[in-house]
Amino acid sequence: MVVRGTSCIRRLGDGDGSQTKRFRRFLANDKVSIERLIEGWAEHTGAAAAGRHVLAIQDTSEIRFRRGHRRGLGEIGKGNSHGALLHAMLAVDADSAECLGLVGGDVWTRPGRVTVPHAKRALEDKESKRWLQTAERAKTVLSPAAMVTVMADSESDIYAEWASLPAANFHLLSRVMKDRRLATGGLLYDALTALPAVETKVLVLPRRSSDPNLQFATVELRFTKVCICRPNNGMLRHLSKSVVLSLVEVFEPNPPARLERIHWRLLTTHDVADAATAWRIVNWYKRRWIIEQFFRVLKTQGFQIEDSQIDSADVLLKLIAVAAKAAAITIQLLQARDGHGALAAAAAFDSSHIQALAAINARYEAKTVRQKNPHPHASMAWAAWIIARLGGWDGYPSSRPPGPITFKHGLDHFHAIAIGWNLRDVSSP
Repeated sequence: MVVRGTSCIRRLGDGDGSQTKRFRRFLANDKVSIERLIEGWAEHTGAAAAGRHVLAIQDTSEIRFRRGHRRGLGEIGKGNSHGALLHAMLAVDADSAECLGLVGGDVWTRPGRVTVPHAKRALEDKESKRWLQTAERAKTVLSPAAMVTVMADSESDIYAEWASLPAANFHLLSRVMKDRRLATGGLLYDALTALPAVETKVLVLPRRSSDPNLQFATVELRFTKVCICRPNNGMLRHLSKSVVLSLVEVFEPNPPARLERIHWRLLTTHDVADAATAWRIVNWYKRRWIIEQFFRVLKTQGFQIEDSQIDSADVLLKLIAVAAKAAAITIQLLQARDGHGALAAAAAFDSSHIQALAAINARYEAKTVRQKNPHPHASMAWAAWIIARLGGWDGYPSSRPPGPITFKHGLDHFHAIAIGWNLRDVSSP
């Protein structure tokens, strides 16, 4: 999938009917389970995380299948479409933002509508249990890391997480979902309203707008210590009555016209004693964009998993699990374009592909130093440079870096070249 840039079984088989059947039989085999496929997500992640501070970023995405009938899939969204859900956690270096691989997660479809109100269900009967289960998985997979910070958007602001997950060098960072009661009296939001801004700073937010002039936000910073109360829910009585956390707020007082105001309220188990630490928390939260990019690569800007026409829900779920791993490797390929990290090309390409890449590289490298591949041979960065050139990038350092679409085109082109490369020694009759 990584090399061919698609999740289409027919295209993965490259027109070879027997190869296509092999892929289909693999996915349809009862011994190939979603659980084992997901277990394989983290095969190299723990080793890559060794000695680092890792941001374990998790999120859930709905996958709407556009074609065909319902295929045994449950409702998603507001019940007006059918599909599956993917919950994934990516390991990212806190300092360099290098994607280290997938940690864990889940792929599922809803069997039917739940009639019991959300508040009256135990955590193990809710989909939100995956936030805690995946975080617990991170404790095992990322045990070689020096520190882990599990990070997510507001859906992960669950009291059971704050009360049960933190441990030595294992922290949480989440955007606030609701105004909570404080043990000291009052509500969470009120604790910030009375505070003056500590500092004002300009944040760079490239994904905020396609207009370069609108990618900057002048924001105010506030932070304080809070003690949040356990919700009045009988099912949570086994948890501590309160939890002490740090609260960091980023607020844009004068947003540009037509753009949504930046207003982040962030809760974390990290101790925030000064403005420098608070800004560091904010910068870590900005890294959350990487998992959004991961979902885009899986769907619209890469593997187009939602266009799959497979007619079995069980097979579709397995295909999503495989495509998720491929999307994570593609993110690593995208990041490698700048030469960051030390990932080897062998993580995405086999030996014959690397030989083909070397041959292509020899042709692309011009005599001028500015157009030579600047990365170590057989590294992921080296391969990314070649694939980007195949996708239409000119190779000049001053040019805009290649994006997902450029890499998609480059991978499509490389696939065609690789077929010829593998046939180079075949003699005609």
